[in-house]
Parts: sequence; C-alpha cells; structure tokens
Amino acid sequence: MDCKCGLLGDSEEEEDYKKRPRVLSLAKGWMTLLSVTEVSWGKQWPGGPWTLRALRKVRLCSFLFGLTVTIFIMASYILTGDKKGLLLTPSPFQLRLIAEPGLNTLNLSSDKDYATIKEVVQNIVTKVEFSPRKVPDLTELKKRELHIFSIIPQKFLSHIKNPCWYEEYSGNGTVDPYRANLYFLYSRRFRAVYEYLRSAFRHHLYNHAGRKYRLRCLPYFYIIGQPKCGTTDLYDRLRLHPEVQFTTMKEPHWWTRKRFGIIRLSQGLHNPYPVKDYLDLFDLAAFQIQDHRLGNKSQGQSKRDIIIGEASASTMWDNNAWVYFYDNGTGSEPPFLVQDFIHAVQPDAKFIVMLRDPVERLYSDYLYFGMANKSVEDFHERVSESLQLFEGCLTERSMRSCVYNTTLNNAMPVRLQVGLYVVYILDWLTVFNRNQILVLRLEDHAANRTQTMHMVFDFLQLGPLSQQKEAVITKSPASNTRRPAVRNLGPMLPITKEILQSFYQPFNQKLAKLLRDDSFLWTET
Repeated sequence: MDCKCGLLGDSEEEEDYKKRPRVLSLAKGWMTLLSVTEVSWGKQWPGGPWTLRALRKVRLCSFLFGLTVTIFIMASYILTGDKKGLLLTPSPFQLRLIAEPGLNTLNLSSDKDYATIKEVVQNIVTKVEFSPRKVPDLTELKKRELHIFSIIPQKFLSHIKNPCWYEEYSGNGTVDPYRANLYFLYSRRFRAVYEYLRSAFRHHLYNHAGRKYRLRCLPYFYIIGQPKCGTTDLYDRLRLHPEVQFTTMKEPHWWTRKRFGIIRLSQGLHNPYPVKDYLDLFDLAAFQIQDHRLGNKSQGQSKRDIIIGEASASTMWDNNAWVYFYDNGTGSEPPFLVQDFIHAVQPDAKFIVMLRDPVERLYSDYLYFGMANKSVEDFHERVSESLQLFEGCLTERSMRSCVYNTTLNNAMPVRLQVGLYVVYILDWLTVFNRNQILVLRLEDHAANRTQTMHMVFDFLQLGPLSQQKEAVITKSPASNTRRPAVRNLGPMLPITKEILQSFYQPFNQKLAKLLRDDSFLWTET
C-alpha cells in the first residue's frame, strides 16, 4: 500500500477523502498536524490469483452485508417516523482524537517542556497577519439561502423603529400556528410561553381588505459575543428596560447552528430550522409592538418605540458549519460568513460585543463545561495540546483559515480561537460600519455597570429612565457567576497564564489599535 499524509484539505485527492471519515492524528514530538491517510492499491496484489479470488469474495460479502444493514436502517427509519434526520455518514461533530498514550503528558517542572511550548507560541506569533477577505455579493448569498430572502422582505415598516413587516396569514381559526415549530419541540423556554402565544395569536391578526395579516419582526439589535464575557449579565439588565424586548429564549443560535440542523454539536445533524420558526421567537414582542402601535394611534398619543434584541453568544465567531454546507472546493477559508447573511437582510442592524481578557475567558470557559476531574494541571495540558494543533495548522494555512477550520476547532481541547477577537471583528467590519458595533469590556462593566449600561442605552437610542428604574437595572447582582464547585480550583498555574498571555498578546495589540483603545491590551490584568 502507498500511503500519503498531508494536512486536511491539501491533498490532490481532496474531493474524495472529504466524503470519508476524517481521523485526527498527533504526530510524534511537539509538531502536531491534523492529518489523514490516503490508501491506494498497488498495481499487483501480493499472493497471486488465489489471494485475489479470496479478496473478491471478502469484498462481495462485505458489500452484501453492508447493503443488508443499510436496508434495515432505512426501513427502521421510515417505520418509526424519526424526524431527527438519518445520517448515512459520520457526524462531523463526532471527531475522535487519536494519540499515543502519554504523548502530551507534561512535566510542569521540566525546563525542556517549558522551552518547547514557548517555541510553539513564538512560531504562532510570527504568523499573526491577516489577508483581505473577499465579500460575497447579494446574488451569491441568495443562491445559497433562497429561503431566507423569500420570507424576509427588502423593506420594513417605516413608522416602527424595530424592523417589522406584515405577512399575510392563510391559516384558519382552528390551526395551531406553532404546532410544527422546531424550537417548540426542543426548547423548554419556548414551551413555557407556548400556551400564551397560541391563545393570543388570533387576537393579534390584522384584518385589511378581507384578508388577515400577522406582524413579523426581526431583532433591532444583537448581542453577538463572546462566551463567558458577561453577555448573560448584560442581557438580564437590558431586558428590564421598558422599551426592550427579547426573544422567548436567550440564545436561539439560529444564524450559526439551528438553520443548519445543529442542536448540539455532539448530536450530529437534524432537520434544519426554517426561518419561519426563528421569526416565531419574536411573536411575543411583536404582539406588544402592535398593541402599542394601534393603541397609540387610536388615542392620539405619541408612539412608544419598542425594540427587540437577540442574544446568541455564538453569532460573532461560530462558523463551524460552513465546510459542510458552503464548501467552495478549496478547503481553505469559508466563502460565506454569518454576518454576510445578516447584512443582506438587515444592513442597518446594531450589534453589541462584550469582551474579556482572553486568558481569563479561556479558563472560565474550561471551568464552565461539565467535565470530570478538572484541575489546573489538566487545563495546562489542554492548553499546550491546543497550541500545538493551532501551530500545526499555521504551518500550511493562513490565520483566517485556521481560525475558521472546523476540524481544528473540534479537535482542540480548549477553545483558543474564541479569544482571537480581532480576527472576527475585522471580518464583521467588512460588511458593517464601525458605528453599528458597540464593543465593551467585561472588566469595565464589572467596575461601573451604570456607565456601561448608559453606553448601551445611548447606542440603542433608548428613552430616559427614572432614577428608581435605572437603579433596578444597574444595581442588581451580577448574573451567571462562577459556580461554587469550581471556585476551589483557584487560579490557573502561573506558567499557563504566562504562555497564554504570550499567545494572545499580538492579537490584543491589533485589537487595541483597531479600536483605538489601549485598555484592550489587558495589561492591567
């Protein structure tokens, strides 16, 4: 057998092995590459005709066995009416890391190991550069996601601050408008308000010229990231403002995951969530917007501008589904990003980004997820392994290609890429103006919530509040604090912190320069 090894996506037989299960392998030593092995048959099989005849029999039996199993699975799928979707290929989110036992076990007191991982970081730092991104045009976007553009109109109602429109409703009085909504099937929060939505739905239909219409809305603003940076606390405070409404669930993750059929990364692909199911999440707020609009109009009062927010912390960075749906054949950089589609339907949308020292963010991320046997030593080993994987990618690919590399992101034991804030913000600025994105720091928010909330209120152009209402919003306890079970672990090891600070420093420097604010260097922490 002739074996060829190469980085994922760089083989000449790329189109062939993309369809096969991918195996991740850690090379010996510290240089780590994501590799696949291509096996090609030689011109002659050793052993003569008898071996060839036996081989043919084995292959025939294997084919018949596989065919029988496939028919059985298909029959079971049809008979049971399973709606989760049948995956005939392994889930792209069930990758397995194969490593030699003890390969990445570190001796934390070893000068050799310390020097080696420092060299890995230095190699990464020398490759911190960004190439221009090609932005797709509207024709390309519509071709890829026609269902989005067939539902959402190009223009919204001019007399409403929030982006809304009227959609003709053809259902009769006995049909449950939410019966097939996939969020209803999988989300407890949606089911909690389901009965009210169903009962209030018909009362909020607008009759005109013998036809019925429903008010449809999109968010006026999005809280787009980052994870473990205080987005939950910001969401909890902002929803107390009388002019702000949110979706029926905090994080729909529709733009990044649900529209592709991803419920949890470990469960593979399910049926994609249609855009109508996503719009249903705004019905509760749409009812209120319509009540205020019609009530104010009939009473001659000044209108009250209610806006809707959406707070999925994956929106800014998570493009892991692109390689399975938007693969442009190069296997390098994604041809479409989430922000391209949002901009195409909402060019005037506003976005709020909450950031945090990426070193502390990564440790908090590690502590948050429910893994067994957590320890500062385990965190150090996971960081070291992730840095090796990232360096291995950069030996063959660009920075953007590695940041958006789905296989790499799923292989790294910790999410290093989420803290590379400047990469994502630069890409968002390729389609949105700088004044449409408000970038905050968790450290500033924790030190002076009143100041940061005023920045948010001004950014969203919200009306003034009474002192009592403002005190309720700004002085309530912080949300989503660290659980007691992980507090006893204490801070990360000094060596781990030093390594991570060296890794993130050049990215922070570019971010501070972009935002013209040296506080994003996080040197004080």
